[in-house]
This record gives sequence, C-alpha cells and structure tokens, in this order.
Amino acid sequence: MLDDLDADTIAAAQQALGKSESVGQQRMLALHGGSREKLEIAPNLWAGVGLVRGGAGTALVGSHAEVADRIEEYHALGVEHFVLSGYLHLEEAYWFGEGVTPELARRGLLSTVPASPLLGASGAETRAPGAGPSAPAPGGAPLLVAGGR
Repeated sequence: MLDDLDADTIAAAQQALGKSESVGQQRMLALHGGSREKLEIAPNLWAGVGLVRGGAGTALVGSHAEVADRIEEYHALGVEHFVLSGYLHLEEAYWFGEGVTPELARRGLLSTVPASPLLGASGAETRAPGAGPSAPAPGGAPLLVAGGR
C-alpha cells in the first residue's frame, strides 16, 4: 500500500494531521512518528494507514489464524464489537468472510457463520462445533452477527 508514497507525500500528510486537536489522532501520530520503520506496533497490528490518512485506526494483518488470534485477544479483554474495513474493500470482505469468520466459529466466538455461495456452504452447515442455531459464544453474545441492510 505504501510503495507508491514518497517521503514528501508522507511528510505533508503528517504535517496536516499534526494540526488536529483530536487526542486519538495525536496518539496515532505518536505510534510511528511518521516513519515507515515503526509501523508494526504489536504482533499483527499495523499503523501504516495512519501515515497519510486521518483518524485513529490500525490494521490487523497476517494469516486468517493470526487475525483471529488478535480478535480473540481483544474479545478476552472485553471488546465485543469491531468496525472492520479493508483495502480493497470487496476483496478484503471476501478474505475475512471466507477465512477469518470460519476460524472464529471454530473457536466458539461466533454463534453461526453466514452462508457463503463461494464456499458452497449454508450458514447451518458452518456453525461452531456443537453450537445450536442460537447458541451464544462463550462469555456472552457472539462477536459477529450476520445481517445488515
């Protein structure tokens, strides 16, 4: 994602972002200091998008299992909802839905896995092992609930 960004573009974006009064934005800038060398701030947690884009956000990166590991760690800390996006949006949605979602279901962190015509499976066939149709994840509500507009 950053291959086409030159140092001047990053510096200009960092200067503009530095004028923000947002505490979250200031913390994002402090994570990497505008350097390409300090973007992995924890295992599988990448702050590179913040070099040129405003807002407080990091990226979960890695294999399906590694991303599921990080989500499971957040869940153990009490996080129950995530706002996820990706670049390229459609490709990342498929990547997450076809790889991470079944992994979270195997771990009991989803009550059901939404149906996927690309996997050739219905949601009922991909429920977490031993889970009934409305069985919650351990410790409370499931992390993800299928649905939307």
